[in-house]
Amino acid sequence: MGFLKKAAVCTGVLAAAGIGETAYFYNFAMKRNDLDRERTMKMSGTDWSKYMPFIEKRKKFMLEQPHEDEYQTAFDGLKLHATYFPALPQYVKEGEKKKIAICFHGYTSQGMSDYVALSDYYFKKGFAMLLPDARSHGESEGTYIGFGCLDRKDALGWIKWAINQFGEDVEIILHGTSMGGATVLMASGLELPPQVKGIVSDCGFTSPKEVFTHVLNSMYHLPAFPVIPLANIVNKKLAGYGMDECNAKREVRKAKVPILFIHGSGDTFVPCWMCHAIYEECASPKKKLIIEGAAHAESYFKEPEKYEQALSEFYTGLNIL
Repeated sequence: MGFLKKAAVCTGVLAAAGIGETAYFYNFAMKRNDLDRERTMKMSGTDWSKYMPFIEKRKKFMLEQPHEDEYQTAFDGLKLHATYFPALPQYVKEGEKKKIAICFHGYTSQGMSDYVALSDYYFKKGFAMLLPDARSHGESEGTYIGFGCLDRKDALGWIKWAINQFGEDVEIILHGTSMGGATVLMASGLELPPQVKGIVSDCGFTSPKEVFTHVLNSMYHLPAFPVIPLANIVNKKLAGYGMDECNAKREVRKAKVPILFIHGSGDTFVPCWMCHAIYEECASPKKKLIIEGAAHAESYFKEPEKYEQALSEFYTGLNIL
């Protein structure tokens, strides 16, 4: 067999292997039907078992409070779901403006999971809470994950819901964790209504392209090429967006709303350098809290007092506490 023929055969084999790897990766990571919460929790590197008694106690209290389902139709026709908790009257100060925290969960999670623990803080500070299920998660419709790129548009819908619910003088906080953190950071580059007073991003990533490149390299010891470029082509066709089309590092250059960045120094899933990189590019007033040794999404559980203090100082600076 001549050299050119051998090269052509090798190229064909490599191309077929690349397509196979890409198909596996795409179905594994980018589509709803293969989402696996347990798998993601293991990949995150956080030992959640030691926090479960604390989480279960807070969950019990949270579920005892009045709450209801809310829905909106997304820009592309999907029906999206959220759970709404009114502010608890005993914690609302007389004459205080109405305020709500809209909280966005992480990859493979859902609205009623990631903010169970923090609900105690928000309730006691007089906030109502809205906990959306991201597209293709929980009770929200959808096949393809938005990774913040599409979810930031959905966030605008929930912001409008809050304004309609409470009136023009409502004060809104956007709080996101992991993929939810990326969502609120990407939303910062949009024209947000003046009712949005602040944004909190906990372990948010720069873009799906960069976080999956990191995961392939560090956890699976695989090169990003050709899987990520091919997955990008597939995602543009099926989900309608490129994997680096919306990058939080670029979006915060247009930010006008103050942002609090929180990250764990021990995060191996979304590395802490992403937080530093986004922070450096942020154009709006900003603060940063790094929790030493905290793994992915572990910051609040590792240092709850420090986390709550950072929130309170940030919100006091915004004149909403």
